[in-house]
Amino acid sequence: MPLVSQKGKVTLILLIIGVSLIAALALLKPKAERAPLKPRPPLPVDVLVVNPSAIKMTVNSQGTVAPKREIDLVSQVSGRVVSVADNYANGGFFQTDELLVQIEPADYEFAVTRAKAQEARAEEQVALEQGRSRQAKREWRDLGDKTANKLFLRQPQLNAAIATLASARADVEKSKLDLARTDISAPFQGRVRQTFVNIGQYVTPGTRIAKVYGTDVVEVRLPLADRQAVLVDLPVNFEDSQAQTYPQVTLRSLVAGVSHEWQGQVVRTDASIDVQSRMTYAVAEVKNPFKSSANDSRPPLSIGLFVEGQIDGKTVEDAFNLPRQAVYKGDQILVLNDKNEIGFQTISVLRSNPNNVVAVGIEAGTRVVTTRIALAIAGMKVNPSDTGKPVVSTLGSEPEAAAGDES
Repeated sequence: MPLVSQKGKVTLILLIIGVSLIAALALLKPKAERAPLKPRPPLPVDVLVVNPSAIKMTVNSQGTVAPKREIDLVSQVSGRVVSVADNYANGGFFQTDELLVQIEPADYEFAVTRAKAQEARAEEQVALEQGRSRQAKREWRDLGDKTANKLFLRQPQLNAAIATLASARADVEKSKLDLARTDISAPFQGRVRQTFVNIGQYVTPGTRIAKVYGTDVVEVRLPLADRQAVLVDLPVNFEDSQAQTYPQVTLRSLVAGVSHEWQGQVVRTDASIDVQSRMTYAVAEVKNPFKSSANDSRPPLSIGLFVEGQIDGKTVEDAFNLPRQAVYKGDQILVLNDKNEIGFQTISVLRSNPNNVVAVGIEAGTRVVTTRIALAIAGMKVNPSDTGKPVVSTLGSEPEAAAGDES
């Protein structure tokens, strides 16, 4: 028992000493001095002072060149093809009513001769019946009877002869028409897209001879979204065609690495909105796409060429331009008040491309922050410039934009 008591006393003393050391360390440790926080300087930003003005809008689209008229040349008579024109080949050009394919005409020339012979016999019969009718009238007068039956006067026979003559003349015209149809041509100037027959081939009525298209006018279907279509005076006034407006369009394409332009105009729209894409298709026409002057180095506006179109749109009042990075969430911008505090304001975007935005919805003199702020908070204070002088830029007209950039 004395040994156990002695060990307990030692343990208690050690415990007291340890607690005392811990308390001494806690009481004697140096106190941390709180340093005052330095205020962060306001974020430097660029500012744009907006002055809305009237801006002439342009709408960008793209499409493929296609012929305005394209037909299948079809044989209306039967026979063997005896000759074709030199330009009767894929890609060959031809003029209006130029002979492209000749079907053997001999059978139809014989038919014309036979029809003329029938016409001559019918004319002879009419002459005979007219003479007999006059003779019958004289005989009745000599008898002193002023009334006579039409049959006695040979009137039915004369009428039949006249009808036979009309039929014979119709046969002559029909045979001449068939003979003329052995010459196959197109009723407009154009180009051969594809040929289906050649020399020596026998064709029947309805046989396809060639597929051709006109070269005087080509067209391009340009798809427009709803917000693009409202910016263009599309020719859709079906009640008053005289009051139609035809917006000008500039078509551009790269050929052999060189950009070329052609001028045309929007002449109509498709009959309905595309049910799949919900797009309105404006149809632009370009006249004489294959003609060029001596000083014109442009290539022809070939069928199938992909082009980008820039359509002249309406003039919008009180519109303004902004850099694309100044717009947040599609339709919001940061504006500054008199205390250089930012706030959000909603605008109506009319047109945008990767660099610029055209919009309406703010007053003249509004200061817009053009520097992109990752975590913008309403009421945040900013510094319009590093030197205390704001970086100000004023825009009054829409900038040039490359075709196809519009989004």
